[in-house]
Amino acid sequence: MNREQAWWTRARLGRCGPPLDLLTARFDRHVYAPHAHEEFTIGVCVDGSEIIDYRGGRIRTGPGSIVVLAPGEMHTGGPGSPTGGYAYRALYAPVPLLTDGTLGGLPHFREPLLDDPELAAALRHAHAELAACPDPLEAESRFPWLLTALARRHSTARPVCDTVPGAERIAHIVRDRLADELLTPPSLADLAADLGLSRYQLLRAFRTTTGIPPYAWLAQYRVTRARALLESGLRPAEVASLVGFADQAHLTRWFRRVMGVTPAAYRNSVQDT
Repeated sequence: MNREQAWWTRARLGRCGPPLDLLTARFDRHVYAPHAHEEFTIGVCVDGSEIIDYRGGRIRTGPGSIVVLAPGEMHTGGPGSPTGGYAYRALYAPVPLLTDGTLGGLPHFREPLLDDPELAAALRHAHAELAACPDPLEAESRFPWLLTALARRHSTARPVCDTVPGAERIAHIVRDRLADELLTPPSLADLAADLGLSRYQLLRAFRTTTGIPPYAWLAQYRVTRARALLESGLRPAEVASLVGFADQAHLTRWFRRVMGVTPAAYRNSVQDT
C-alpha cells in the first residue's frame, strides 16, 4: 500500500505571536517540483532516504540526519530508492529565529546535511509534541532555543555572550508573571522586551537559574494547582481548563510526568483516602 501522506500544523510562538509551520510527511513515490521557501527549511529524516537537489549538488538523507536549506534556494525532493519511501519532519523558520543568539547576520550553512544526533533527536521530539499540541509558550520556549543551537553549532554565525547579568532576578520576574497569568501567559518576546532583553537572553537567564525552560516551569506550576482542584473532587476535564492546559490530554501528559500517575488515578486515590 502506498503511503503518500503529509499534514501541516501551525504553531504560534507565544500568545498572539508569529506563526511557525510544521510539516510531517511520509511518501513512497512523491517527487517535489523545484521550489523555494522564504524561510529556512529545517528537516529531520525519520525513516528511509530522500534525495534532494540543492545548490548544484545532490543530498541523500538518512534516519537522524538534519537538512538545512537556506531561504530562497531552489530545491527538489524525492525517494532515495525505487522501492523505499522517505519520512521526515520539517519546520519553516523565519531568519530571526536563527539570529537571536548569534552575531554576524544571516547564518550561512556551508553543508546542508548535518550529522548531530543530539540536536536531531531534540528537534524531532519537539516537532512531534508540538505538532500534536501546539502550545504557544512551549513552542516559543523550545524552537528558538534549538534553532539558536543549530546556528551556533553548524553555521558561520558567532555566538553572543551567554552571561546575562541579573539572571536570578529576571527568572523571578518571569515566574511571577507566568503564575499570575497562567490561563493566558504572556509571550516570551513581550516579557523580554519589557526587561530590555532579547528572547534568547531571557531564555538563557531562566534556564541558568531554574534548570528548565519557562513552559516546563509553568506546566509544573499548573500541575500543583491541578492537584488541589482534583482533591476537592473536580473531574480532570474540568480541572484542565481551570489551570490553563489545552485539554484533558494535555493535563494528563504533564500530570503523569510530574506525579507519575494520571489525574483520574490521583483523584480516585485521594478521594478514597
